[in-house]
Amino acid sequence: MHPDLHTLAQLDFGYLTTTGRVTGKPHTIEIWFALHGRTVYMLAGNHASDWVKNARRTPNVSMTIGGFAFVGTARIVDQAEEDALARRLILAKYQPGYGEDLSDWGRTALAVAVDLNAVSETRPGML
Repeated sequence: MHPDLHTLAQLDFGYLTTTGRVTGKPHTIEIWFALHGRTVYMLAGNHASDWVKNARRTPNVSMTIGGFAFVGTARIVDQAEEDALARRLILAKYQPGYGEDLSDWGRTALAVAVDLNAVSETRPGML
């Protein structure tokens, strides 16, 4: 079963799993995300977050969205046009339903992308 990426893009949370840079063990976080094509965008309010450090060290990550587990490659978004796209997509998705102004966070957070390579696993009934 192949996931409908458009449907998955509407979900509120994704789950990013990185490899711990000290322990070598999987480290999973729940995170806001925006999906554009086969790229997942996230914003890290703290540029020194463990998940960011882990992804920098070992960019091979997994991302679970709506019961579908994907394998992908994480990277810091360093091109201005893509950076602006990531921020615009995430703020457009989350600001309307959020009680506080997200514009400072949206401006100062670190944009991180995961380029999805393949579905690694599906979990029926979790959509």
